[in-house]
Amino acid sequence: MSGDIVHDQATDDLSTWGIERLEAHAAVLGHGQWALEAIRELAQSRVYQAGEERHARLRWAKLSLAANRRFHDEFPWHRARMLDQDFMLRTWVIEHLGPDEADADWDPEALAADTLAALSLDPEQAASRSASWRTLPAEQIGELRRHKNLTRHLGRLIGFLHPGPVKDQLTGWQEIRGRLP
Repeated sequence: MSGDIVHDQATDDLSTWGIERLEAHAAVLGHGQWALEAIRELAQSRVYQAGEERHARLRWAKLSLAANRRFHDEFPWHRARMLDQDFMLRTWVIEHLGPDEADADWDPEALAADTLAALSLDPEQAASRSASWRTLPAEQIGELRRHKNLTRHLGRLIGFLHPGPVKDQLTGWQEIRGRLP
């Protein structure tokens, strides 16, 4: 098995590898290695292929999520990029392959909770700051921009949520995100 794993050689064509080999390769790659990003992109593209069975597409989605989560560090922009990609893929799976409350990755309510956990502001704070965003320090403008990116999946997710405070709060985000820088 170890002979099948190449640690980060750009010369290997990962697109010819099967999912088992890619899963094994991703498992041994160090945090932040660019091969993880290549695996994420490849696996995500396989999720979108309608010719595969649902369970196979979900397995590709899990691989994409795992590679995405291991690739990024905690720098605010890197973390926001990771979460945005995570939220968008999870929303796509929920929307196209169906929600699954038994799996947090495909559970709309879990995704809603993860989205709210990723946001450091509430919709009212963000709306207030965005009214005069041009006068804000660069760090605060960046924070508003990350919030806008982290909420771009909401238009597709909200319809899957049960009525209640979480849905109401995310609807508030959906309503103000167009005003964010």
